[in-house]
Amino acid sequence: MKYEKKIKSLMMNGATCAALCIFVVACSPTTTQRGNMVQDYQLVAVQPGISTRSDVLRNMGSPTTKAPFNENVWYYIGQKTEKRGILDPEIVDERVVVVVFDDEDMVVQAGELDRERIDLPIDRDKTPTYGNEMTAMQQLLGNLGKFSGGQGGATTTAGGGGL
Repeated sequence: MKYEKKIKSLMMNGATCAALCIFVVACSPTTTQRGNMVQDYQLVAVQPGISTRSDVLRNMGSPTTKAPFNENVWYYIGQKTEKRGILDPEIVDERVVVVVFDDEDMVVQAGELDRERIDLPIDRDKTPTYGNEMTAMQQLLGNLGKFSGGQGGATTTAGGGGL
C-alpha cells in the first residue's frame, strides 16, 4: 500500500515533467535563414577598381537578384528570421549588399545598403472570389442531366464535319 502511493506520486511527477518538457521544446524558437547572408570577410574581399565580376562570383556566390534595367547592378539579399510557436516570424537579422560593375566587368562600388524597414501588418483575410455561391448539395445535383449521351449533343468527328 505504501509503495503504491509512491509509484502513483512518481507517475504524476513524471507526467508533469514530460508535459513541461514538451511545452518548453514547443516554445523554443525556430531560426531560418533565407537568401545569401554576405559575411564581412566576403565583402572586404571585393574591392572597387581591382575585383572583377568573376572575383565577385567566386567570393560571394551568385547574386540573389539583378537590377531589372541594369545587368551591371547585383543585389545580395539575406534574412534571418525567428519563429516562436504559432506566432508570426520575426526578422532577427537582414542584410542587403549591392555590387555595381562597369562595362569592362570591374567593380565600381560594393557595399551594404542601409535601408529603414517599413513594418507592414499581415492581413489574414482571404481574397474574395465572386461567382456562383452554391451549397454542396446544389453542386452535386447541379450536374444531373448536363452530360447526356443522347442525340442533339455537340459531337465532332475527325473529318471536320462535312460541309
